[in-house]
Amino acid sequence: MKKSILLTILCSSILFLSCSSDDENGNNGTNFEIPLNNNNYWTYDVDSEGTLSRDSLYISGDVVFNTKTYKKFQTRDDVATGFYSSSLRNNGVRKSDSKLLLSGDLSLAPGQNLPINLDLSLDDFVIFNSNASNNQALNSSAVTGSINETVNGYPLTINYSLQSYGGETLSTFATNGVTYSNVKSTKIKLNVSITTVITVLGSPQTITALAAQDVLVSTQYLADGIGVVYTNTVTSYNINSFIAGEFGVPPTDTQTQEEFLDTYIIN
Repeated sequence: MKKSILLTILCSSILFLSCSSDDENGNNGTNFEIPLNNNNYWTYDVDSEGTLSRDSLYISGDVVFNTKTYKKFQTRDDVATGFYSSSLRNNGVRKSDSKLLLSGDLSLAPGQNLPINLDLSLDDFVIFNSNASNNQALNSSAVTGSINETVNGYPLTINYSLQSYGGETLSTFATNGVTYSNVKSTKIKLNVSITTVITVLGSPQTITALAAQDVLVSTQYLADGIGVVYTNTVTSYNINSFIAGEFGVPPTDTQTQEEFLDTYIIN
């Protein structure tokens, strides 16, 4: 099986904005603002292992999910290559006290190179909490699920877990030649395991194709009053060598994608 076919088994995750109240300089979460105004606009230079592209992300207006009103994020020409813009594209974000909540369908950007594909729909998933401490899980429980797929004649059971975490608070942070003040970081983690069944001497045997591991870890840096200024997303996997050979993919792979804020308009 070609690598491109296998990669169609995973297509989702999320980029969320989480922050820490663990403040080394006396700033606290209540003074940290993420602007959610109509026509706010951000452009990002995306570097996917040396392949360069550009994303334009903006808030187009209001959208209603399950009777609740959110700000809808869209991208220019409905195109996104970076993890951050891809995660927010066509989805809604709303504020609730110190939290930002996201609802919608999440799709993984083409720059993420993973051996599986998930289709996630989220409802009020907490993507930011200005009062969160460093490494604090932002949702009371992770989004989990199980998907059954048949690939190249092998039945796969894919188990996944998605969670967002609070991060650091930095007095300054420099990226793309610009230094920002009052910056918070966060991590998004997608953990996946895969099992399959093979027949040995006429007897079906369940084997682990992919042991439980974080296949995607995305760290975002947010500047007060601006939003995300830099994202670093690492996708990696270590798959059973027999299954890798059957599917025609490398048994292990790691790739890094970076997104740098270039221009922005905040209303």
